[in-house]
Amino acid sequence: MHILSSRLYFPPVEDALEDGLLAIGGDLSTERLILAYQKGIFPWYEGSTPLWWSPDPRFILFPEKLTVSKSMKQVIKRKEFVFLLTPVFQK
Repeated sequence: MHILSSRLYFPPVEDALEDGLLAIGGDLSTERLILAYQKGIFPWYEGSTPLWWSPDPRFILFPEKLTVSKSMKQVIKRKEFVFLLTPVFQK
């Protein structure tokens, strides 16, 4: 189990426990979140400290293979969500 400090770093995803838990601590700065998401890592809370997860297999959406339902198209048209494009994930 890795404990994160203020240093912008994540251990290799191969170090995650069987359930996918990789690290605890750190912050939710924009820079840390981008680094995490690029590596297939995401935060989740149990209490006040972020837990960082990287389950295997990870769930990744590929926009070019995504089928959007009629009801979801209506949600998108109403602009209920903001979609951000991010760089391709790195392994």
